[in-house]
Amino acid sequence: MLFQNGNLKVRKLEKKDNYLIARWLSNPSVLEFYEGRDNPFDLDKVNKVFYDSEDDEFKCIVEFDGNEIGYIQFYQLDDETKKKYGYFDGNIYGTDQFIGEVEYWNRGIGTLLITSMVKFLIEHKKADRVVMDPQIRNARAIKCYQKCGFKKVKILPKNELHEGVYQDCWLIEYQL
Repeated sequence: MLFQNGNLKVRKLEKKDNYLIARWLSNPSVLEFYEGRDNPFDLDKVNKVFYDSEDDEFKCIVEFDGNEIGYIQFYQLDDETKKKYGYFDGNIYGTDQFIGEVEYWNRGIGTLLITSMVKFLIEHKKADRVVMDPQIRNARAIKCYQKCGFKKVKILPKNELHEGVYQDCWLIEYQL
């Protein structure tokens, strides 16, 4: 287990979790803001993207009340991404996440997850700031992140290809 905060646990992704990721990333409600409804995942795609890739992301499963409900990953920003975002130094981490079990939406769990992850990154990874780049149209997520202390920094125009259209995103940050 990476960390626990009350009923919330975050643990490292295991091979047996591939069926969960495939189920979540084939749900149109989840895909509306994460990956796109035109980009569903089957087991083969999950295995290739989440298990066979050689990236620097630390991939995790989110549990609440003993149930696996979502996914979160964190990573240290590389120099290219820092430059793109306008940062020149510092220990900066990024996160991406979703709650895959839609019955757990709008219950404050996302807020608990983000505040817990920020605390973990500051205390254990010595992060100076944590950043995310949600699509501007994802108002629910942005509201959650702002509740957790993130501030809007700037718009990243046409930052993410989503359902065939390049979407503008907010660069948001949590800074000590």
